[in-house]
Amino acid sequence: MRFLVRVVLNAIAIAIAAYVVPGIIVSGAAAALIGGLILGFVNAIVRPILILLTLPVTLLTLGLFLFVVNAICLALTAALVPGFGISGAGGAFLGALVVTFVSWVLNALVMTDARKEA
Repeated sequence: MRFLVRVVLNAIAIAIAAYVVPGIIVSGAAAALIGGLILGFVNAIVRPILILLTLPVTLLTLGLFLFVVNAICLALTAALVPGFGISGAGGAFLGALVVTFVSWVLNALVMTDARKEA
């Protein structure tokens, strides 16, 4: 159940990013939901590998390179999902910032309520 909630929250974050960032295009709710699902898998599998491989650069930039890793993960998701597209590195970077922030806020709100009910 928790996984499905996170997928829906990721889909909402992607839809908001498509609305806010001009370089991101989502063709509909289905594309956003599939994008949320794929983004969850990419963040669980690919992102830790990228973080490990880019650890020296991340340390040199005091963690700021993680924003680039997030943009790569979002661009990879867009490449895998039909109906979800990103035009350019700037759109990927800004979109990753928006998706990360919105996802963080929504997870904090929803998961805090779920912990209070349990």
